[in-house]
Amino acid sequence: MLSKADYECLADFRYQLRRFLRFSEEVSQAHGVTALQYLLLLQLKGYPGRDWATVAELAERLQSHHHSTVALVTRCEKAGLVARRVGRDDRRCVEVHLTARGDALLAELARLHRDQLAEVQGTLAIPVVAARRG
Repeated sequence: MLSKADYECLADFRYQLRRFLRFSEEVSQAHGVTALQYLLLLQLKGYPGRDWATVAELAERLQSHHHSTVALVTRCEKAGLVARRVGRDDRRCVEVHLTARGDALLAELARLHRDQLAEVQGTLAIPVVAARRG
C-alpha cells in the first residue's frame, strides 16, 4: 500500500515532468514546429552511433506506431527539416537524415531545452517510492 508521502512524491514528479513538457510544447511551437517534430529531430541527431535512423528505429525511440512515425517524417520532410534516403545496406529500408535547416533548428531548440533543464535542476528528481507488499 502506498503512503500519503508516496502519492505526494509521485504527484510532484508528474507535475514537474508536465511543466517541462509544456515548456517544450510552447518553445517548439514558437519556433514553428510541434513538440513531436522537435522530438523526431532530437532522436535523429542523438541516435546512437550514427547521424540517421530508420523509420522503425524512430518509431521505437518515439514510442509511436510505425504509420504515425511515417506521417511525422512526411510532415518534417515537407517542412525541409529531414530528408529520406534509400538504405545503404537494404534498399527496402529508408534512412531519415536531418537537413541543414533541421539541424540549425534543432541546435536552437536543444539549447533552450538544456537551459530549461539547468533552471529546474534539483526540482526534477525521480521519486523513491517504497515497494510494499500488502
